[in-house]
Parts: sequence; C-alpha cells; structure tokens
Amino acid sequence: MIAMTLAEIAAAVDGELITGAQHTDVADQADLVVEGSVETDSRLVTPGSVFFALPGEVTDGRRFVPAATEAGAALVITPERVETTAPQIVVADGYAALAALAHEVVARVRASSADRVDADGRPAPLRVVGITGSNGKTSTKNMLATILSTQGETIAPKGSFNNHVGAPISMLRITHDTRFLVVEMGASGKGHIAKLVSIAEPDVGVVLKVGLAHAGEFGGIEATQKAKSEMVTDLPETATALLNVDDDRVAAMRDLTRARVVGFGTAADADYRIAGIETDRTGTRFALTRSVGGADQDQPGGPDHPAETADVRLAIIGEHHAMNASAALTVANLWGVPLATGAEALASMTRAERWRMEILPGGPEGVTVINDAYNASPDSTAAALRTLAQIVRPGERAVAVLGEMSELGEFATEEHDRLGRLVVRLGIEQLVVVGRGAMPIHQAATLEGSWDGESVFTEDVDEAVRTLQAMLRPGDVVLVKSSNSAGLRILGDRLGGVTE
Repeated sequence: MIAMTLAEIAAAVDGELITGAQHTDVADQADLVVEGSVETDSRLVTPGSVFFALPGEVTDGRRFVPAATEAGAALVITPERVETTAPQIVVADGYAALAALAHEVVARVRASSADRVDADGRPAPLRVVGITGSNGKTSTKNMLATILSTQGETIAPKGSFNNHVGAPISMLRITHDTRFLVVEMGASGKGHIAKLVSIAEPDVGVVLKVGLAHAGEFGGIEATQKAKSEMVTDLPETATALLNVDDDRVAAMRDLTRARVVGFGTAADADYRIAGIETDRTGTRFALTRSVGGADQDQPGGPDHPAETADVRLAIIGEHHAMNASAALTVANLWGVPLATGAEALASMTRAERWRMEILPGGPEGVTVINDAYNASPDSTAAALRTLAQIVRPGERAVAVLGEMSELGEFATEEHDRLGRLVVRLGIEQLVVVGRGAMPIHQAATLEGSWDGESVFTEDVDEAVRTLQAMLRPGDVVLVKSSNSAGLRILGDRLGGVTE
C-alpha cells in the first residue's frame, strides 16, 4: 500500500484510532506512517502490514490478531476493539472499511499521476480497467496484465481475487509508480459489481459474456445479465464500455451506459473484429483488425488511428481464448499499445492460468492431458468440449472427464443433461463422469448415444483415477473439466504427473 499516516487511514475508513501499548496518547501515533501490505489472512502478514480482522462464515479474524501482531502487523483494523500491542482502528463495518481504503488509495494514485509523462513525453496517468463476465475473467485479466507489463508497472489480482475482499486487496497493491491497474470483478448477487466499480472507478469497463455461471445465486439468465451490466451503467462519459458484440445480452448493454462504447467480436460491425480462428494442440491463431471510422480524433478508430491488423498466435488452446485475448488486446490498444506489440506479448504466455486448458507434461506415455478443472459453467464446459473435439487427430481418441458444475441451482439437472448430449454429438469417444452431482451428464450421454461402456460413472476422484489408468492408451487426448468444488483439478494433476 502507498504510504499513509494512521490518522489518514482512520479518516479514510471512518474509524477510531486507538493507541498501541507503546504509546499513551493517540496523538503520538496519529502521524506514524504505514506502507506495508494489506492482509486479511494473518499467515500472510509481514513486518509493517495492515491486518483487517474481518468476520467470516467459518471463523472470525479477531481470533488471529495476536498472530498478526506477532508477525509484525503495524496496524489492525477491526469492527470491535481487541487486545493487541499494535495500534488499531475500530470501524463500524470491516468490509466497508476495506472498500473505503481501497477507494482512497486508488484516488490518491490517480491524483499524483495526473501530470505524469512517459519516457517519450506522452501522458502516463494511472489507467484502471474492470473486467467481468460469466466466463473468461481470469484468463483475460492475465492476458491484459501480460501485455501492459511491457509498458509499465502493472498491478493485477493473484488467481481469482475478484470478490468484495479480493478485489480491494488487489487494488491496495498499487504504488505511485503504477501505470495500469487491472481489476477482475466477480459477483454472486445484485449490486456486487456496482460496488467494485464504485471503488475502482474504471477508465474501461469490459463485459465478456453473460451465461449461466452462478445462475443459482443470481436467479436466472436475466438476473445475471442485469448484474453484469452493473459494470457499465455507472461509467461516466469519459470512460469506455468494451462489449462483446457476439453476445446479444452483452451487446444490449450499449443502451445502458453513458460511456463511449467499443465492440469486439467476430461480428461484421465489431470495432475490433476477430477472424480466421484456428486451434490445435499447439495453440490458437486468429487475426484481429481495428476498423476505421470513429469520430474522435484522439481515439483508436478515428482519423489519426487508421485500420490495423495483427496476427495473434497463442500457445493456449481453445477458440474461446481468441475472445479473451481480443478483449485484452483491445484494452491495451485503447491505451496506445499497437495490436502487434500486444500480440507479441501474448505469444510468450504458455498458459492462461493454472488449471485452465493447461496441457500437462507428465501423463502416461502417448497420452495428452488437458486440465481445465478450476472453474466450470455450461458455456465454458461446452467450449472446452468443442476444443477437445477439434484438436484430436486421426487415429487418436477423445476422452472427456467431467465433474459437477456448481452454483446452477434449479438449472443444474437441465444443464448437466445438455452437456451429456453434447459429448455424444461432438463425437467424443469416451466419457468418464465423476460424482453424484454430475450424474445427469452420464445418464444423458447414455440415452443420447445408446452407448455401451462409452460413458462410465465413478463416485469420486480416486475411483476415476483407477478407471482412467486402466482405460487410457497411447493416442488418447484427455480433457478434465469441472467446477473447483468438485476437485477434479487434483485428478487432472495426478493423471498429468504434476505433484506441485
């Protein structure tokens, strides 16, 4: 976190500063400066950190204040006064305080960088992008961070830090030297994305897709669309809403924002148009073209920015990653990074993220294992299955290992059934279904194809591993796909010889 005094932090979070054991007067500590990391996990605290003692579903952060203090926390922020030798700020709501501190830090860095220029004398203020969508947020975030890091200090979330805790923690990592802040914005209900947008105030808001991920929590596709639209509804006129025009629900959001709208996708009217997508076991290739015709003199697409095309080559498999990469390339291009420069940066990526269409090196001899079992929704699973069908060569066998897609609520049976039928229609030769929650996949595939042994149901990961070890043969290409909660990422690692 940037340097702030205890008094400034207390004012930002609307809390009461209470002296630590070393001091008898609050005034003695008010001017003390803190600039360490901000943590909600006491195990991550290092000397100088700020520790937020947040209440949780399983435990209470106040229980870990002694451990945080022993690890060197310079400040504790807590919803109730605690026994500690460190200074503490008592707040009404710990989560609101975390959001308020993140907003203050981002605002201060914006202000301090307003007149900053780069080595060539061009304006270089802090730029902030928010990314949401039912699928692809983390991959797009990683791709964009890879591109922007070639231009200056870039802060992006670790893993999938995209909720009301993880996103502010990521924002608080910025410094006065940060050029770009990439914020992944997830949600499990109404108002969640709007809150994150109000904290970060993005210059660009990206909406990738509206699908059935978390539909059980949102209450259906229409509610999901409304929640995702929170990314753009409060953007000011000076910001840009970047929309996937191939998704009708996303494209319709152009009518909900005051911001300038830029579209990307394969559609003919996309401002950044994708064409010629090809994918095989070595990666994904496509062309991205920025059109001419924008009215703004200083914006891509305007008279000073003629048409530009880049050939993009990803070492990441899957047609759906062409959309994620195009979103990343577009954001960077809006901020002055040539498409070709962005494409060159993306070519260096060996994977989008751990457990996302990750080809593993140590599987059985002659067997290719693709571990994509960190997240799963109906859309992302269908995309992964289509990729599996595309990359199998003549004489090879496609094997799908599927587990439960979580958080689908009343749509769970229908959507798992749909996937089982899709497996058959794509010509995937062997299916292994893992766990009771995924049973409808097995039942639907058996009914759709009148299969006899081509679909196998297993109760758990251990049984699935034993089944696959007996089943697999050289030339098999194995896709492992499920939600994180189903635990199939561990199965994929075991099959692929990964022990980390």
